[in-house]
Amino acid sequence: MLFLEKLGGGRPTISFEFFPPKTPEGWAKLYATIADTARLSVDLVSVTYGAGGSTRENTLDLVASLQNNLGISAMAHLTCLGHSLAELSLLLDRLTETNVPVIMALRGDPPQGEAAFRSHPQGFAHASELISFIKTGWPQFRIGCAAYPEGHPESCAADGTRLPDRDMEFLKLKQDQGADFAVTQMFFNNAVYERFMEQARATGVSMPLLPGVMPLNSARQIERFVTLAGCSIPEPLRQAAAKEDVAEAGYSFALEQCRGLLKNGAPGIHLYTLNQAAQTGRLLAALREERLL
Repeated sequence: MLFLEKLGGGRPTISFEFFPPKTPEGWAKLYATIADTARLSVDLVSVTYGAGGSTRENTLDLVASLQNNLGISAMAHLTCLGHSLAELSLLLDRLTETNVPVIMALRGDPPQGEAAFRSHPQGFAHASELISFIKTGWPQFRIGCAAYPEGHPESCAADGTRLPDRDMEFLKLKQDQGADFAVTQMFFNNAVYERFMEQARATGVSMPLLPGVMPLNSARQIERFVTLAGCSIPEPLRQAAAKEDVAEAGYSFALEQCRGLLKNGAPGIHLYTLNQAAQTGRLLAALREERLL
């Protein structure tokens, strides 16, 4: 059963997210992870697109291999950043040729060292524009988009307070332009997702909203999550990070988080794997054993 058919049919899905590494050692590790993933029967594997399209070729090659060589349904990330309409057209044609069925359409983050997003003069400034572009010219693709349960880092008032209501308007626009589903930025408090779902439905957002979960592997990750994504960190997670075996505590926390989400009706789980198979494979096995997936 295809990912979106399962999602639309009310059966919880499981999806993994990988990123193209920058070193030969990283690639060797990723290939081992992918080999393990191929045996797990996941519904979708997502491959990210580096800031400014810095890993574009690797993303295209990897999703093509997943889709055509390993038989894993793959989703390619595609960003507005750094691309003209002509370049985006070429990329979409290439993805068509490789039979990749799903695209995650994003605005994109500024390259390292740059604080602000700058659109290409012949390109798009917003993900909603990219979604409309894909839907009009390449209607065979199914389209995912990003959602921000705690507000996008750039959607802020003058005092720095995040404005999630503004994000909700953008999410509704993405749906109206043709997005089929959304994947949330990582969060660690299920109440955040529940409030987000209530707001989304009240705003008219009806597409599936997949919660994004990342198992904690090190104490250092907590501060990184706060800095990059602005995630709120619940006290139980901080306590988990202080334990001697951080990875095991992080696994236990993520398992409880996934259990709660699925029992409360989440349409699936999107796992940010950090290219590691051990934690995500264990989570998947445990959730399947409990018949939550």
